[in-house]
Amino acid sequence: MLIVNIGQLVTPLGEAARGGEAMRRLEVLEDAYIKITRGRIVSVGPMAELRGRLREEVYDARRGLVLPGFVDPHTHAVFAGTREDEFLARCLGEPYGKGILTTMKRVRAASEEELFASARRFLGEMLRRGTTTVEVKSGYGLDTESELKLLRVIRRLGRELPQEVVPTFLGAHAVPDGVKKGEYIEEIITRMIPEVRRRKLAEFCDVFCEEGFFGRTESREILRAAQGAGLRLKIHAEELSNTRGAELAAELGAVSADHLLHISPHGIRKMKEAGVVAVLLPGTAFTLGEPFAPAREMIDAGLPVALGTDFNPGTCLIHSMPHVISLAVMKMRMTAEEAITAATLNAAAAVGRAHETGTLEEGKRADLVVFDYENYRQLPYFLGHDPDRVRAVLCRGRWAYENPHPCRDGDARPHGHG
Repeated sequence: MLIVNIGQLVTPLGEAARGGEAMRRLEVLEDAYIKITRGRIVSVGPMAELRGRLREEVYDARRGLVLPGFVDPHTHAVFAGTREDEFLARCLGEPYGKGILTTMKRVRAASEEELFASARRFLGEMLRRGTTTVEVKSGYGLDTESELKLLRVIRRLGRELPQEVVPTFLGAHAVPDGVKKGEYIEEIITRMIPEVRRRKLAEFCDVFCEEGFFGRTESREILRAAQGAGLRLKIHAEELSNTRGAELAAELGAVSADHLLHISPHGIRKMKEAGVVAVLLPGTAFTLGEPFAPAREMIDAGLPVALGTDFNPGTCLIHSMPHVISLAVMKMRMTAEEAITAATLNAAAAVGRAHETGTLEEGKRADLVVFDYENYRQLPYFLGHDPDRVRAVLCRGRWAYENPHPCRDGDARPHGHG
């Protein structure tokens, strides 16, 4: 397959997360093409390099913008029910309410088919906004049977949807009603983690390290047990207060620490030294009216920053990576270049996929988005325009979405030539 007449092709380069000034370095090609064979990128270059008769299937990008497919490294996309009453009450200044436990009750009552249908719809909406790889957590079951049910649904999503789905076990999301915390932690360590490992249902283990949920010592105990079972580590850290979760992520060699609204300079330094990716979730800060994570300080300190949506039923219904990129630029003082790197290469590194996706270069999987933009700086500028501005999405070298509505200069359907 050839994608031709690309107005602007923009991508970071490499197979590892970038920090500091390197986050601003993008390869920008005007009037470009991409050649894809068997789901892999074979070559990228200027149109002038193409000579002779084109024998491959050809897609005419019609001067559109092409970026790597977005990687969303933090979602809670499998759940049941909605919490609009809680949301509206919170907007008026009322307390948080039951939150996670409200969704827990609905998840326990829902069938796997119901959970799958709901999540499939949401992931389809994310795909149409350019997300080609998505991490999905459990965490709304809060007992062994229900957590395994969620993880089975996540596995099915990965098998049946175009996107790559990265499964994360988050049994330590909250403590269910009527159970002592110590007993619940014991269930996580002695029952849940062994079953997750035996059934190969997750790649990562996450913990909500926060006052009122799981303290630093408790989080360490759970994460070490998961590490011993062969799971890679993530951690919800410094979302509502500073519990030194960032330092714990560094101590244990976690792949990422996420949220980080209240991270300290010491936590930033320790994460950088340990090679932990900072996953920032500006949609959550926006929804909750909280201060945004100090992205500028992190980047200036050389810490690699990634962006994710934190899509969930309680604290962030935003599931659009272009929307998150806009918030990062507007509210966290990130440059357009840094935000694009954070949503592609660095986000891929945050889920252990930087060798596979997150850039448009030879050998990488062909995950990409064709936008109806003239240049990449328009991406954060046109906040909320992404459903109409995405022309087409390619996942694993196959067209996963084609916009049925006319674009600026024609529709988004590919054109084959002999």
